[in-house]
Formats: sequence, C-alpha cells, structure tokens
Amino acid sequence: MKEKSELSRRSFLKNGAMVTALGVAVASGMAKEAWAKSGTYATLIDLTRCDGCTSEPMPKCVEACRAVNERRFPTPKEPIKDLWPQKTHDDWSKKRDVIDQLTPYNWTTVQRVEVEGEKVFVPRRCMHCDNPPCAHLCPFGALNKYADGSVVINPNLCLGGAKCKAVCPWHIPQRQSGVGIYLKLQPMPAGGGVMYKCDLCHDRIKNGQPPACVEACERRPGSKKPLSFGRREEILRMAHERAREINGFIYGEKENGGTATLYVSRIPFEKIDSKLKEAKSNLLMGKVLNPLREANRWAKGFLIGPIIGAVGALGLALFHRRQREKEERS
Repeated sequence: MKEKSELSRRSFLKNGAMVTALGVAVASGMAKEAWAKSGTYATLIDLTRCDGCTSEPMPKCVEACRAVNERRFPTPKEPIKDLWPQKTHDDWSKKRDVIDQLTPYNWTTVQRVEVEGEKVFVPRRCMHCDNPPCAHLCPFGALNKYADGSVVINPNLCLGGAKCKAVCPWHIPQRQSGVGIYLKLQPMPAGGGVMYKCDLCHDRIKNGQPPACVEACERRPGSKKPLSFGRREEILRMAHERAREINGFIYGEKENGGTATLYVSRIPFEKIDSKLKEAKSNLLMGKVLNPLREANRWAKGFLIGPIIGAVGALGLALFHRRQREKEERS
C-alpha cells in the first residue's frame, strides 16, 4: 500500500511539473512533436562486451567525457543563494570527483549490477530522445534537438527550473546552483542555476568526430568494442543483428518514442531494471512512454477549448445583436 501511495505521489509531482511547463509551452507554441529525421546519429552500447574498465582507475568513457567537457563545468558564485522561496540549493561543486552518478561535473557514468550471477556494466548518459519532452516543454526554450540527433542545453538561456529533469523518464539533467543568468534575476521562483547533461559531443560531431566516450572506448585493446557510433539507421541495423546473434534484447528503440542511445543485452532489461531498483538507483532502465504524447493531447484541449468557447461567445453575441436589431425594426 505504501509503494502504491509513493507511486501516486511521484506521478502527481511529475504530472504537476509537466503541467506547469506545458502551460508556458502552450502559450508560446512550443509543445509540438518533432521526430528524429533520417541522417541523425546514434550510439549502440553492447552490454555483453562492456567490462566497466575494472582494471582502470576510471572507466575510459567517463574519463574522456570529463576531460572533453571540463572547460564547460560550472564555477558557482559563492555564497550560493537558496532556490527562492525554498531554503535549499543544489551544489555539486564540492563533489566534483563523484563518478558513480550523473552530476553537473560528471555527464557519463557506469552502473554495475549482478543479475543471476553475471556482472553487468551499464554506461549511462543522456538518451537523446527522438522526440524529447525536455526540449519541447522547457519554459525558457533553453533546450534544442539538433538535426544530428543531439539534445543540447544552452547554459546562457537556462534558469535551472529543472522542468527538463521532471519530464525526463530517466531524470538525466542535473542542476548546479550559483551559476547562470538567474543570478541577475533573483528572486526567481522558476529557476535556480543551470541544468547540465551529456550533449552527445555536439561540437565534435559538427567537426566530423565521434563522441569522446565512443572514441575512448574504440582505443582500448581488442576488437570487440562495447560502443559504436554512426548513422541511426546503421546503428539500429547493428542492434538488431547483434540481438539475433545473442538471442538478446534492445533498449532505446521504442522507449520514450525512440532514442539515439541504444543498448543491446543478453539479459532482459526488466531484470537489469529490477536490480537497479534494489540498489536504490535513481537512474533506471524500465519501459517508458513518451509523456509528450499525453502533453500534446492536453495542449490540444487547452487550445481548442478556449477557441470553441470564444467562437461560441462570438456567435451568441451576434445572435443577441440580430435579435435586438430585429426588435428595433419591428
């Protein structure tokens, strides 16, 4: 019973956050679906081949991601102000060395679980959804879905409202307070810093380079590389081919409407997700539906309802006017 009430509470909070974002998004015409086009890029992560770089001080994908993006990590202004009107704030600046979870200073992590006696290593970062709710429901328009498949946060527009995290099924974006334009706008009940996450190495892709995590993985000895990067159609083909070889499963092809980060595993993802829940991880791998579909249904209701009401009111006003004119002539 407690689990059910907790689920209801989380659903309520999540939907409440979505409605808040949606209200602004609808008013500005932002709540619209935009699916990934052909020619976008994607990454395939083969969990049967990832060993978590256990012989290394740090997984190579994590190390490469941190090295490439370090110049963009936030430097908060001290003392960090609370998130008005709350009495708290998000500060990861004293925990920059944390690598076992996603933070504003760590955009890639590797989860470790044991399923039926087998160790499974799961590299995690932004899923880069084909139809990202975070990008379409951000009240500040701070997120963009690019033609190459990447979903990118603009730190110069982000106010740290965290709606992107609320509508993300995996809660990927993380906030650092004490940075960003909100410092010049306080008190701001809608924000409190800047959100950070993997951007699929958007700048590297523009220059014809693969994401840093993929490149670092490819440089490791051995030909059976866990990470592959390329055009989405090719990556999907590889995923299905590998799934047939190992009689396995694919994650990311349909979840949340499809993503540019795909996984293939011999072990069902439901079992991996169950083990992550047991470990009390907040970065799960369950089956999810794209909340933007429901949001668009709400959006149509918000838009069509007032339109119908306005048309009805106008019609009624014209009817009464004609009635008055008719009475005056008689």
